[in-house]
Amino acid sequence: MPRKTMIEAIRDGLDVSMGRDNKVIVYGEDVGFFGGVFRATQGLQAKYGRSRCFDAPINESGIVGSAIGMAAYGLKPCVEIQFADYMYPAYDQLTQEAARLRYRSNGDFTCPIVVRMPTGGGIFGGQTHSQSPEALFTHVSGLKTVVPSNPHDAKGLLIAAIEDPDPVIFLEPKRLYNGPFDGHHDRPVTPWSKHELGEVADGHYTIPLGKAAIRRQGSAVTVLAYGTMVYVAQAAAAETGIDAEVIDLRTLLPLDLDTIVASVKKTGRCVVVHEATLTSGFGAELVSLVQENCFYHLEAPVARVAGWDTPYPHAQEWDYFPGPARVGRALIETLDA
Repeated sequence: MPRKTMIEAIRDGLDVSMGRDNKVIVYGEDVGFFGGVFRATQGLQAKYGRSRCFDAPINESGIVGSAIGMAAYGLKPCVEIQFADYMYPAYDQLTQEAARLRYRSNGDFTCPIVVRMPTGGGIFGGQTHSQSPEALFTHVSGLKTVVPSNPHDAKGLLIAAIEDPDPVIFLEPKRLYNGPFDGHHDRPVTPWSKHELGEVADGHYTIPLGKAAIRRQGSAVTVLAYGTMVYVAQAAAAETGIDAEVIDLRTLLPLDLDTIVASVKKTGRCVVVHEATLTSGFGAELVSLVQENCFYHLEAPVARVAGWDTPYPHAQEWDYFPGPARVGRALIETLDA
């Protein structure tokens, strides 16, 4: 299979979806002629025309609101918000309209929209280009939330999201856009990782929403992670020599609880890792679910490793991120508990 970066895989997924279904519409901020700030939509306007791939004003509420109307009409809009930090003006449309349309209409209307957003830090983008707001979406009934960690998954999950009849928030870790990541700052893996995370099949394929992947088998402790933190967790396990089982959630909602429970019951210990702020982060939900479903199998308290409870600290970006050292300490402390 050809090797692609995550950006190339996302572009491929959009191309495949647009080629298979003329109801798929792609638009957003700078996604047309310019091809997107990260070039995820490069070439799509030239191939499919201005009516199917076009630029929108810098009006996030208008972008998402118009997508909801298109979806109710029968189209399948896949819109891009340039950075996840910019989605707040559209939050009302997402939570009050998109998430509720199926229920408010008693099933007469659905809302098959996908909202793509680059998420997380790692590019020195500062406070307004680096946030990880996934918990704001997972709290809303009616929204599905996806966070891929590699090119193969990004394409398959994106096509599945576009084909899903309900609204999907598709969060793309921008630190992973241009190649695999070894868990240490911004050093790329050279050559491509041994797991061939860059291999992406040609043509149409999907990865079911709600199915996690075990990236590293282990028996001592379960690590739950998603996006960039999957690589950090793997690096921490390798550095400490701990036999950790690393689970890539891939989809936060719907969540693959069966895979999580089976792993924690096997290992008896669990560490949750995410880049977002600790308090009220999605990790808190994961801890609760592990506690509720695995209490009698736990040999130690469930640990969390996350970002600081501060506004995003641009000058201390790499200290803010959970790195292998912080995750490694949590693994050691969990095993010693």
